[in-house]
Amino acid sequence: MARGRPREFDVDKVLQAALNVFWARGYEGTTMADLGEATGLQPGSIYAAFGSKAGLFKQVADRYVTTAFSYGSHALEADSAREVVRRWLTGAAETSTGEATPAGCLLVQGALVTSDASRPVGQDLCTRRTAAQVMLAERFVQALDNGDLPVEVEARVAAQYVVALAEGIAVEAASGASRETLLGLVELSMRRLPWED
Repeated sequence: MARGRPREFDVDKVLQAALNVFWARGYEGTTMADLGEATGLQPGSIYAAFGSKAGLFKQVADRYVTTAFSYGSHALEADSAREVVRRWLTGAAETSTGEATPAGCLLVQGALVTSDASRPVGQDLCTRRTAAQVMLAERFVQALDNGDLPVEVEARVAAQYVVALAEGIAVEAASGASRETLLGLVELSMRRLPWED
């Protein structure tokens, strides 16, 4: 069996460069020319390595979830439901306003505009955001079992609430809100969570 030529580029560097472009412009707003300029690869090399723009984006989204969005999994490790919420929202504010990264959230911005041609990409992003809600809801179920949340709290709805706040933070960041402003919103939200007496 004939073997193809070995790749002549660093996959991690290409994925990071593509991540920054997709993060800044969204999936629809990013062209192959943009990706070529950022990665230094010709379109043919991108297609050969990743199959398509959508294939590259999927790997970029995987990378984003394990790097920039890792604040979500770290938040789940907190000792209390209140601290889970604080860490999740603070992580959203800090990640959305990183000095070396574009403003906002790749998963939110990537899904804001999707055409029929990119519907599978939009569905994938929706699935990823739903997975975050599910993880958070499962953590809130643990909090209910431990007596850390009032029994009347519905874990799924509480998770949707927190994710909606985090997504709002990302949209504000993409619109130019500063980290200081967004952390102030987090503190305001934390003064009293909806399920606290």
